[in-house]
This record gives sequence, C-alpha cells and structure tokens, in this order.
Amino acid sequence: MRARSPRSGPYICGIDAGLDVVSGKWKGLILWELDAHPVRRFAELRRALSGVSEKMLTQHLREMEADGLVHRKVYAEVPPRVEYSLTEHGHTLNQALGPLGAWGSERLRREGLEVATAEIPQG
Repeated sequence: MRARSPRSGPYICGIDAGLDVVSGKWKGLILWELDAHPVRRFAELRRALSGVSEKMLTQHLREMEADGLVHRKVYAEVPPRVEYSLTEHGHTLNQALGPLGAWGSERLRREGLEVATAEIPQG
C-alpha cells in the first residue's frame, strides 16, 4: 500500500485534482526529464533542472513518490545509489500534460517569449 498523499481533496473538479498533483514549478519538469531519460540519479536530475535547490528537488520527488508518479530504487551499495523513474501512473500524467505543453509552445511562439536553454556540463 502506498503512502497517503497529503493532498486528498475535496476537489471541485478533475482539473483541480490534477493540478494539485503537479503543483509547483519543478514537478512538470521532473516528469519531462524522467520521460526523456527513463532512469535518473538525484544528481543527474539536479543538473538537468538548472536552478532547482536540493531541498526543493527532494521535496518534490518525495511528494511525487507518495502520489505514485515516481519510483525510487535504492541500491545497497557503498556509497548508496538511488535511481528515480516514472511509474506507469507517472507516464499517463506526462501524456495528459502533452496538450498543455503544446499550448505553452504555441504561446511562446505567438508572444515571442524567451526559452531558457539548458546548461550542458562539460566533461
């Protein structure tokens, strides 16, 4: 049985319930990153999401795990290794957000808004 999420309604409608799960600046981007790269370690997520603090990323990942969107796998190694991936439920949410992403892309184009470019680590 999964941990009960602190978000439990009552909700006005489905949009209200859906937005409650993806509320916060970083959750949509975490979903997008884990869809593009099916397995990510914490440091990889942090590097990919330029500007996110360790505290905020940890908080969002915990909430998303509690909501059944993200799977956290801990390996019994030294040093410990933790990997994150989307659950099937997370994949369905990411698919549902696709039309919103298309709407946002059209808004960027229509209004000539700037798109941030990700920093690619040199190595």
